[in-house]
Amino acid sequence: MTRSGGSPYAPHTPSETDAMLAAIGVDEEADLFDIPEGVGFDGEFGIDARSEREVREDVERMLGRNDTMVELLGRGHYDGYIPSLVDHLSQRSEFLTSYTQYQPEVSQGFLQALFEYQSIFAELTGLGIVNCSMYDAATALGETATLADRVRSTAGDRVLVPEHIRDEKRAVLANYVAGTDLSVETYEMDDGCVDVDALADRADDDAVLVYAETPTVRGVIEEHLNAVADIADDHGALFALGSDPIALSVLEEPETVGADVVIGDASVLGLPASHGMGLGMFATREEYVRQVPGRLVGASKDAADRRAYTLTLQTREQHIRQERATSNICTNQAWVALRAAIHATWLGPSGLVEAAKDSISRADRLADAVDQLSGVDAPVHDRHHFREFVASTERPAEEIAAQLADLGYAVHALDDHEIQLCVNDLGEDDLDGFVAALTEVVEG
Repeated sequence: MTRSGGSPYAPHTPSETDAMLAAIGVDEEADLFDIPEGVGFDGEFGIDARSEREVREDVERMLGRNDTMVELLGRGHYDGYIPSLVDHLSQRSEFLTSYTQYQPEVSQGFLQALFEYQSIFAELTGLGIVNCSMYDAATALGETATLADRVRSTAGDRVLVPEHIRDEKRAVLANYVAGTDLSVETYEMDDGCVDVDALADRADDDAVLVYAETPTVRGVIEEHLNAVADIADDHGALFALGSDPIALSVLEEPETVGADVVIGDASVLGLPASHGMGLGMFATREEYVRQVPGRLVGASKDAADRRAYTLTLQTREQHIRQERATSNICTNQAWVALRAAIHATWLGPSGLVEAAKDSISRADRLADAVDQLSGVDAPVHDRHHFREFVASTERPAEEIAAQLADLGYAVHALDDHEIQLCVNDLGEDDLDGFVAALTEVVEG
């Protein structure tokens, strides 16, 4: 707000503003901020004014410098076909222009959509409480660690995560626990799955949370979830499982294998790969409902006994006293969750299963084709895979990845002699073209 004209969004008259400034003992709003010289806005952006057409042409030229590549990238960021229905419905003005749904009397449609989102994920996980949206999988893991710290029956302070975990996710988790007494430690893997004996040796009554993933970041479907749950339970720790909604349509229901919390990235529904933005999935048992971060949408009855939707629980610090807040999440992914719900509904149960099975069979076929090449062994892990797998190479992986990039294909080089390949939603022609390019690179 400026002293001269005020703001159309803040209903403060000059006299009200003067009264507030006087109450806190300052002369003007600028006194509330300590902005170093040279950083503050001086009234000029230094950007020449241009027409909309000129700006569009400039942006198109800039984007035109990007390389057009066939991406076989995965490791938490997946690309798939998004039905046009998702765009057409989610971009309706009543969804696209609405903010957080604080007023149920004017937000029934959006609240119902979020309630359906929660219901879909409750069915997929078997857990009764689902957060209506979170930032991404990494922050969901961080929130899980702090939840475990609040509800644990043990006096522990150790969070155990697999050694096969994305560095970025591990870094976010470390940032979350930096202000607590918690520490993060890794446990070993055996051929891509949890090394149960190693985990049993690492876990003790100091463990507050045990985290596992299926599929893992290397695409492996975890085979020892019951054993992991038993180890966590033996020491009074929570068991958290990382996954995604498409994979969960064919994998074991997390609740039946003992998961207390299920997290992951739900952006495999409704969003293309952005290699950044995601949609956090968070589900837990009903006994922890008061500890869930963020917000929950619930169904109730209005004065006329009609079904109505409202924000039933809001544990964010701006809604309740700060000392009672479970999270400092200050916004939400409601519109992105809406897109995920629309996509899931469009697919239906059979469509989700079909998409999951396709991810398994196409990864198997690509691994078989790659394994036929001289100097390549795929997959590295003798396990079942989902969407992606790791292949070992005789030649340096970085060199192979660079040559593939020159031919128009992007892959991950994991270390000196391992590359990771993800089928995403690529057509058979693209996959055949990749195999031909890889053949050219490794067999020359």
